[in-house]
Amino acid sequence: MSKKNVGIWIRVSTDDQAKGDSPEHHEKRGRMYAEVKDWNVVEVYHLEGVSGKQVLHHPEAQRMIEDVISGKITGLIFSKLARLARNTKELLELSDFFREQEADLISLEEAVDTSSPSGRLFYTVISAVAQWEREEIASRVKASVPIRAKLGKRTGGDSPLGYKWVDNQLVIDEKEAPLRKLIYELYAKEKRKKTVARILNEKGYRTRKNNLFTSQSITKIIQDPVSKGLRRANYTTYKNGKMVRKPEEEWVFTQVPAIVSEELWDECNRLMDKQTIKRNRPAKRVVHLFSSHLRCHCGGKMYVPTHTPKYVCRDCRNKIAKDDMESIFHEQLKSFLFSQKDVEQYLSQAKRIHTDKQREYDSLKKQEITLKTELNNIIRLNTKGILTDEDFPDHYNPVSKQLSQIRANVSGVQGELDGINQYLRDNDFMLNEAKDLYSRWQLLTFEDKRSIVELIVKDIVVAKDEIEINLFYAPTANLSRHPLLKGGEMGNYPSC
Repeated sequence: MSKKNVGIWIRVSTDDQAKGDSPEHHEKRGRMYAEVKDWNVVEVYHLEGVSGKQVLHHPEAQRMIEDVISGKITGLIFSKLARLARNTKELLELSDFFREQEADLISLEEAVDTSSPSGRLFYTVISAVAQWEREEIASRVKASVPIRAKLGKRTGGDSPLGYKWVDNQLVIDEKEAPLRKLIYELYAKEKRKKTVARILNEKGYRTRKNNLFTSQSITKIIQDPVSKGLRRANYTTYKNGKMVRKPEEEWVFTQVPAIVSEELWDECNRLMDKQTIKRNRPAKRVVHLFSSHLRCHCGGKMYVPTHTPKYVCRDCRNKIAKDDMESIFHEQLKSFLFSQKDVEQYLSQAKRIHTDKQREYDSLKKQEITLKTELNNIIRLNTKGILTDEDFPDHYNPVSKQLSQIRANVSGVQGELDGINQYLRDNDFMLNEAKDLYSRWQLLTFEDKRSIVELIVKDIVVAKDEIEINLFYAPTANLSRHPLLKGGEMGNYPSC
């Protein structure tokens, strides 16, 4: 299986750079984290000195977004969330974007790695924050709409065709009103929306946005009671990203000048009601148990076509029955049934690796402090005249060079520690979640099963005669193959 391609995001303020927090250190830390995870770093995005208040408009940010969309990178490493963006709105937008693109955000300081099971909780939390923020704004706006509507004031959006807002009141637009009236007259005569649209377009008429008239635009105008002098407000809202109508008891009507008679409006709407053909809305996309995780050996993704009980590769037509796939996966869950001895051995080995790396990091930090103190002493001696200007470079330069090298090593070891810490968190998380999973599987709801698949499955590769299930971070019997020892991937299971 090919390695994951990631990018490194570097945004360091000028003040931070002056304090020794160089872009090179951030890059080294990110590269070492990627090395621990066995990922390829294919791009580095430099935003040194760029303000974090607004970064999405920056060329480097746009380049990163394009690389995610094209699939050039499937993950972005950065030192902490504040380095990605300080603007909460932009941070939420980036989170939504990465989730939609099935790409990962990796914040080293906050230990957020959405490529891992525990790290995926970040998306849940950040989505909850975004939803709360949207609902708070929506609730404030919603509370003011009925009041403004009852007062006949503007509640948002453009005025209807044939009308305009003057001093917060809806009045007839003498230039557009004849066109709105003509639409009713043509429909009463032709009795076909498409015919009305064609006639208007042929006569050179266009919508307010300079588009051609369509049957949909004709329908919207015909059904709007504002034409007969009754403005309707507070009757729609957004739900699940779609515009839907509110209950009629919440609608607000106010009197406005009429463009057509009530008789003509009623005639057109009675005709439209008779001609309306109810069309079934497309069914909600079915999410199958292994959707987005199943891949064919040829490299293509596998889908479940409508009314088909199988996952199918669109490229080579390789297929496997949904029930068979679940049975195989269920059997593979036995791998999560470990003895207490196995678990203790695994955790002991992993923690020992972490301890050794932490000692190395602490030793480097002590050296860094010692060298900084030595540099300050050299500068102080030069300032007092004890050390001449001629001798100063001979004392200062070697220590300064060593300090730069130590700082680079600190960044590298810190990146390794970030990766090791992530493994420890994820494995502890998985060991707790995976207890008795095999025996409980058949009792779980589809939603629970889907959540488990999301948490523990990296991907599943289906070949003609074998299936390879790659799980996240599961302990293996042979700890010498552990990625913390050799930098490989965890949970890469043999074919079922």
